[in-house]
Amino acid sequence: MQNMIVLGAGAGFFAFLVLLFAASRSVRYVGNNHVAIVEKLWSGAGSITDGLIALQGEAGFQPEVLRGGYHFFFPFQYRVHTQSLVTIPQGQIGYVFARDGAPLGPTQTLASNATTADFLEVRAFLSNGGQKGPQRTILREGTYAINTAQFVIITRDQIHGLMLNSSDGELFAQMRSVIAERRGFEAVVIKDSSDQIGIVTVHDGPALSADHIIAPEVGIDQASGATFHNSFQDPEKFISAGGRRGRQLQVLVEGSYFINRLFATVEMVAKTVIEVGHVGVVISYTGNDTGDTSGEDYRHGELVAKGSRGVWSEPLLPGKYAFNTYAGKILIVPTTNFILKWEQDTVGQHKFDENLSEVSLITRDAFEPTLPLSVVVHIDYRKAPLVVQRFGDIKKLVEQTLDPMVSAYFKNIAQKKTLIELLQERSDIQQLAGEEMRAKFTAYNLELQEVLIGTPRATGGNDQIEKVLQQLRERQVAEERVTTYEKQRIAAESEKTLREAEARANQQTAITQSELSIIVKENEGKAALRQATQQAEQTRTLAKAEGERVRIIGEGEAAKMIALAAADAERITKTGLATAETIARQAEASGGAQNQLTRQIVERLAEALEKSGVDIVPRIQISTGGEHGEGPAGGPLAALIGMILSQKGQDLLGSDKAALLKADKQEA
Repeated sequence: MQNMIVLGAGAGFFAFLVLLFAASRSVRYVGNNHVAIVEKLWSGAGSITDGLIALQGEAGFQPEVLRGGYHFFFPFQYRVHTQSLVTIPQGQIGYVFARDGAPLGPTQTLASNATTADFLEVRAFLSNGGQKGPQRTILREGTYAINTAQFVIITRDQIHGLMLNSSDGELFAQMRSVIAERRGFEAVVIKDSSDQIGIVTVHDGPALSADHIIAPEVGIDQASGATFHNSFQDPEKFISAGGRRGRQLQVLVEGSYFINRLFATVEMVAKTVIEVGHVGVVISYTGNDTGDTSGEDYRHGELVAKGSRGVWSEPLLPGKYAFNTYAGKILIVPTTNFILKWEQDTVGQHKFDENLSEVSLITRDAFEPTLPLSVVVHIDYRKAPLVVQRFGDIKKLVEQTLDPMVSAYFKNIAQKKTLIELLQERSDIQQLAGEEMRAKFTAYNLELQEVLIGTPRATGGNDQIEKVLQQLRERQVAEERVTTYEKQRIAAESEKTLREAEARANQQTAITQSELSIIVKENEGKAALRQATQQAEQTRTLAKAEGERVRIIGEGEAAKMIALAAADAERITKTGLATAETIARQAEASGGAQNQLTRQIVERLAEALEKSGVDIVPRIQISTGGEHGEGPAGGPLAALIGMILSQKGQDLLGSDKAALLKADKQEA
């Protein structure tokens, strides 16, 4: 009896424990920062036949979650899995993986959320055709009460999900590692200062066709230029607008973008910067096929309009461009003058001439020098696309066209010149080369500005050129010596002149005084000469005036005398006639003309003696005769008187005769 009592007491205690356990399992408390996922262990509706979530009350995970508070369950029918709320930190992204739903299509890598974007309602998600697997829609900042049996939420710091088996943790950890490698838990941020753009590669959607190497832009608002898919942040709109998987033509510029990195990855590349003095020639790998814009005369390829496939006819001017370098290529072409140097050890900043070396020559006299030279080239920015279309790029132009052309030209020049001529005629050769090569460059749409020739150099181990140069140097030295000697001679003559100048300077005072004295004398002589000249001129003037006066007076006197002479002549004529008549009568009275003449002579002699006061008989008588009265009778005086009388008598007689004859003529 006692044993029965003990056994009954033990059974009662066991039953109490069972009831207590059942009561504890049927009442659950859920914290406000948690959710409870209900798993039904058995059900009258049986077990689910497809999927994971029991939508019809079957045994399995139930679609609804329990929020904070006490919840009552039928004993032994439910299992409750308490999970923390899903929190996405600010600025981060949460990725959703659905365990149950419709399978993915053949072109899908992510589940579509076109009609099932709400992850809080599992029943609505599955009823509206939600797909299993990683979802296209992401979770932004916030806290979510999500059924983690259906949806596993992957964040940077935690995986929110109910692990159904041991492999689930490893699977979702690998998924988180892939997202982290793509920096998918953070927004894509492109800063202004970085000068970068984002190249987008989409991993979901239909594949590209064979004639496309890059996906074209889709969903563009023509009015604003914005995309309907919000720059790949809305995958569903991107797909619905016809977006294709693969690298995209559209790029991301400055801003922040919350992009599902399982849907699209972003590669950061630098913007294309075209510096001043350059243009960018665009070679596009995508776009529509349009007509040729190069013109009929251009036969080296086609140029197309901007946005078309091919070489654009319009180059990009200096600036920054968000150009997708996978969709095309921009060749930078300098539009300022650039120098190409044919020198092996010298390379320009542009590096177009890094494979150029000195031109090997053979002169007419069989020397083999190398010639360094430089060529200054300019490309018109409007012709840059023509150059690129024709040659591919500037470096190919230099190496495949300009190098052989320039080398051949100077080889031809060298064959006609000796080495000395090549050295001495460098300037002429340089000028001629510039003129002749300019036309050749123009044929390639280039402008040749200048050709600069260096000094020919000898090849390694050959000193023949140096010997020629030494001879030229010696010749130049000899010429310089001749010039020096000539300069020295001129300097000696200059020194002589200097010494003379110094000596003259030392005697300058005396020279100056003497020169001044000479100048004074010259001035005095000039003054005297001028005075004499003036006096002579004055005398001449006075004499001329006096002569004029005398002439005038003489003419007057002459006229007067002529008048007087005429009157006197008439008077004399009449007197002479009267005198002649008287004389004739007197002569007749005195016994003839001879007696009359003698008488007149005696009268005039008497008058002369009377006027002179001479004694007729001298007070002193000098006799030159002898003692006995030798000599002429009466002495010299008597002879003189006799001679005078004889002479006077003849003169008077002659004059009387002449008068008489004149009177006879006038009378006749």
